[in-house]
Amino acid sequence: MGTAFDTETLRRGIEGHDAKALLSLYADDAEIRVVDRNTQPSHPMVMHGQGEISKMLADVYGREMTHKLEQCVVQGDSVAFTESCEYPDGVRVLANSMMSLKDGKIVEQTMVQAWDE
Repeated sequence: MGTAFDTETLRRGIEGHDAKALLSLYADDAEIRVVDRNTQPSHPMVMHGQGEISKMLADVYGREMTHKLEQCVVQGDSVAFTESCEYPDGVRVLANSMMSLKDGKIVEQTMVQAWDE
């Protein structure tokens, strides 16, 4: 078995707007796929490596909004979590992620997100 995934760092990073802490959870060659209204399943937004992932995390967690880790389940080398967010104007976002781990680090993540319109 590999190193355990650090769910407390995930919670602190999300709820504390700490993109650097969140980035520490990813392997150097990790990949994130994002599916939403604008980047649908046949053409998801894909980020490769910590450089691209870092930019996305800095953007999302640098915004004026709240972030809350609602649920997190770890089963072997798989992690699933739900994150809820709210902008100051009341617009809400809900994101579900499924992740694969290697040695306790995220190597693949698929995120499906939806927001109020």
